[in-house]
Amino acid sequence: MTKFCTNRNKQTILIESIPYSNWEIEMVRMNIPADNRSFRQELFSFLSEWFDPADTLLVHTSGSTGKPKELHVEKEHMMESACLTCSFLGLQKEDSALLCMPLQYIAGKMVVVRALVAGLDLLPVTPSGHPLKDLTKAPVFAAMIPMQVYNSLQVPEERAILQQIRHLIIGGGPIDSQLNAALKDFPHAVWSTYGMTETLSHIALRRLNGPEASDWYTPFESIQIRLSKENTLVIYAPQICEKELVTNDIAETNGQNQFRILGRKDNTINTGGVKVQIEQVEAALKEHLSVPFLITSAPDEKFGEIIVLLAEGQLPDDIEQTCTHQLPPYWRPKRFIPVFKLPLTETGKPDRAIAKLLAQK
Repeated sequence: MTKFCTNRNKQTILIESIPYSNWEIEMVRMNIPADNRSFRQELFSFLSEWFDPADTLLVHTSGSTGKPKELHVEKEHMMESACLTCSFLGLQKEDSALLCMPLQYIAGKMVVVRALVAGLDLLPVTPSGHPLKDLTKAPVFAAMIPMQVYNSLQVPEERAILQQIRHLIIGGGPIDSQLNAALKDFPHAVWSTYGMTETLSHIALRRLNGPEASDWYTPFESIQIRLSKENTLVIYAPQICEKELVTNDIAETNGQNQFRILGRKDNTINTGGVKVQIEQVEAALKEHLSVPFLITSAPDEKFGEIIVLLAEGQLPDDIEQTCTHQLPPYWRPKRFIPVFKLPLTETGKPDRAIAKLLAQK
């Protein structure tokens, strides 16, 4: 069993198999030119902040449903979260861990913290849509967003590396049925994660491949879940959050402390008195539309809100017919808008706030 180091004064970190102590990190950071703002510079700046005397860190939410928020989070809680993940996955000291996500968000920060507490060998790669393109050997552990996984599957050399990752976790956005199917036969464990900035990365995992594949997320052992009166998920994670966290995610539970997400409360469209979940409409159309698209809404005098479909590029000639065949009447978009590029956040999630503005023009 891995022995975790949660005393920041005693922590060191392996980066590409080179050990760095607290003072060595500071020396490296100071010797990198200020005008050379590389990903490596960002990493050493974060590590310098990690080892400073402050007990908290500033993190930013992704801003997928509105303006990004700033949160101050406890370093102690971040280490507790890291221990939960490393323990669940059985990560061992000196296992290699790919860092390929931006460090201003919690997902990237937590990869580094897992390396600190578990003695993992951190492999920093500048965040991009193809983080595996320059690798010749697969890391033992990797945390990626769906877009990065999808892109890697399209290139044979990258796909081969992806298949060799022993512990692959995917978070930061929904995993559609096509991507799920592409991962079904992977030889090693692939997991979908559930979490958010407020929970310091994920608090539950769902297996995507092998005989343990499931539609249900299983929380870590110390975490309890329930539903609010509005059927949104409520999380009690005393090691990570001091109070219960009421999320905006509409969920259902199965009585075994497992859950699955149906959509976000803020992604509910009330059209003519009928509540429609954006994610369910998108899922129903996903395999039937040939262009990238998003579902959003716009104010309407008659219905209160109407459903709007944003499509990237030119609208297919049969788009209205497709929606009529695939969707029940109240789910069907009443407006179709072509856009040059679908609005996405920096982490690749749909930017629902911008989408709504585009629908109102």
